[in-house]
Amino acid sequence: MAGSTVRREHYHHGDLHNALVAAAVALARDGGPQAVVLREVARQVGVSATSAYRHFANHLDLLAAVKTHAQRALTAAMLAEPVPDQADPGLAGLHALGRGYLRFAKTEPGWFRAAFDQHTPTPAGSESFRLLSEALDELVASGRMPAARRPGAELSVWVTVHGLAEFLLDGGPLSTLGDAERENTIARTQRFITDALTG
Repeated sequence: MAGSTVRREHYHHGDLHNALVAAAVALARDGGPQAVVLREVARQVGVSATSAYRHFANHLDLLAAVKTHAQRALTAAMLAEPVPDQADPGLAGLHALGRGYLRFAKTEPGWFRAAFDQHTPTPAGSESFRLLSEALDELVASGRMPAARRPGAELSVWVTVHGLAEFLLDGGPLSTLGDAERENTIARTQRFITDALTG
């Protein structure tokens, strides 16, 4: 009886919602979005599926919460990537964001896949996309990138980097590259982006 009293108190204070999200995030980290199953999340937290459905209308509702977490983790990884001290700070900052993006895909493949799960909408005003847009605006403001090349450039850069990330993930066509080959591929891709933006 004491256990059920605690559960009701947790529900009242919103702790159960957070516990369910935390369990779902952990499942996604290990197995990607396909590992997030509402009944399994409820089992791990120690509540009934009925209790879980009071907080999430369905599986996709829970997956949307996981996607939001994964998107935030991606943004944090992009911001945490060090910017090399070099003569072209605008491009260095842009490429650091890209390396952070790729590093996140490599070290957190489950969350990376959850961040771009196609079954749930991407959170409005994606912070990772905003960072990219701002970096490109700075290139134009500094005169490094012609203003005529700015419209839509964020989409082209994002598609290029995201495509490389997907290729490098386990099971992708470049997933078997050694460390040196992987780094060379990333460097060549970043040179391609630089030429496309500034050449």
